[in-house]
Amino acid sequence: MMKLSELIQDLPESRLLGSGDGQITGLFYDSRNVEADGAFFALRGATVDGHRFIADALARGASAVFIEQEMELPAGVSGVLVANARLAMARVAARFAGEPTADVPVVGVTGTNGKTTITYLVEAIMQSAGLRPAVMGTISYRFGDRILPSQHTTPESVDLLQMVAGFRQEGADALVMEVSSHALDQCRVDGVKFDVGIFTNLTPEHLDYHGTMDDYFASKSRFFGELLAGGKGGVINIDDSYGQQLAERYPSAMTCGTSERADVYPRKVRLSLEGIEAELETPAGSLTVQSRLIGEFNLQNLLCAAGAGIALGLPLSAIAAGLARSPQVPGRLEQVENERKALILVDYAHTSDALEKVLKVVSELSPERLLTVFGCGGDRDRGKRPVMGEAAARFSNLAVLTSDNPRTEDPLAILDEVRSGALRVHEREWSIEEARVLSGRGFVTIPDRAAAIDFAVSLLGENDLLLVAGKGHEDYQILGTRRIHFDDREEVRRALGRLEVSDNEP
Repeated sequence: MMKLSELIQDLPESRLLGSGDGQITGLFYDSRNVEADGAFFALRGATVDGHRFIADALARGASAVFIEQEMELPAGVSGVLVANARLAMARVAARFAGEPTADVPVVGVTGTNGKTTITYLVEAIMQSAGLRPAVMGTISYRFGDRILPSQHTTPESVDLLQMVAGFRQEGADALVMEVSSHALDQCRVDGVKFDVGIFTNLTPEHLDYHGTMDDYFASKSRFFGELLAGGKGGVINIDDSYGQQLAERYPSAMTCGTSERADVYPRKVRLSLEGIEAELETPAGSLTVQSRLIGEFNLQNLLCAAGAGIALGLPLSAIAAGLARSPQVPGRLEQVENERKALILVDYAHTSDALEKVLKVVSELSPERLLTVFGCGGDRDRGKRPVMGEAAARFSNLAVLTSDNPRTEDPLAILDEVRSGALRVHEREWSIEEARVLSGRGFVTIPDRAAAIDFAVSLLGENDLLLVAGKGHEDYQILGTRRIHFDDREEVRRALGRLEVSDNEP
């Protein structure tokens, strides 16, 4: 518990309405969860205004409300008038949780692609340096053996700081986290004290929320301009054009990339199916990197992670050891073992840029045939759908178009938009029967994702490569407003099991 007056001490642009002597027992942004003597934050959303739920919060026992518009409150209830309730919530949440990020190294990773992999790499570097980091991101929120399910890449500030405080109590002495554009735009991480911020890249994504690439970039830029005090502690990938703009804007940041223009860059590189070998030049000296990760985009991820280690002042030996550990990141080019002597990979690539990059990487492995199963989510940026269809058709011997998370859209309408891109490469779509027997290059549509995976697996031969893209680590599919269990890795294994049974039948 903490006095309201203590919670709002040093809170800018705030005015107390009523007494500040009341003890606050908890912080809440959902009126349905409010408990006695809690503080409720009336957040304005895209479709819902939290001020409409103040009465409900008070009925459940709230003794204080944070509001963006002056209003009359019942006797005994205090109000705090603020310009931005989300920003106020983040700063109050940090104070209520005891400033859990104030005295430990904190690394945040932002960008369209690569965030999850880089958090795993930075975690490994920190561990090699003797630290015990907690990790917050798309796959889970975790420390040691404690793993909490992830609902958002970056949770709301109250939840985020409560979890970090809990991890600190359990022994965490460092934090590495993914920082989404939504979180930056909504001030969810304004209560976190970052030491290092990494920018990976920026490609069309979340435009249903941001509207334009300029607005999307502005949300990412805020991380470096405001939360990192003008880029201090920044690590920016300048292989990306937006990264170049960011580096020009914040010259104090460290740069990384595959050319000598960067502060962290590789001199010698060997990319193979076995992984990545490289000699890196850094402001702290040279180091040799060996990693089981594959592909040039993972080389960029390694450079970003190495830059973070340098920015934290960690020993080069710890950085090299951490990168060498390169754990298998769930759903990121995750291999599914099989007896068909084929390479089966499950990957989260769900943007046009990510899909094209991963297709380029796997095609360079020179498989006998490359088969790709992928779809596009509903209620999200429609512009990427034909682009993804074209990329899959261009790189694959056979592209299997299917559903991802259609949400409230018609799955067949989504597939029509994806198909339009594939038709830029091929004159017509194959039938299922043609896809089974023709040896050229083409595409087929199978709306049911389980059936699409089963079909692709049934075609696999020796030295073929199957890429199942779009969902990666996710273990669900969203149909309408329902979330059902669905895991690409499980479906691949089921399909393989059915093949083994049929192979062994007399």
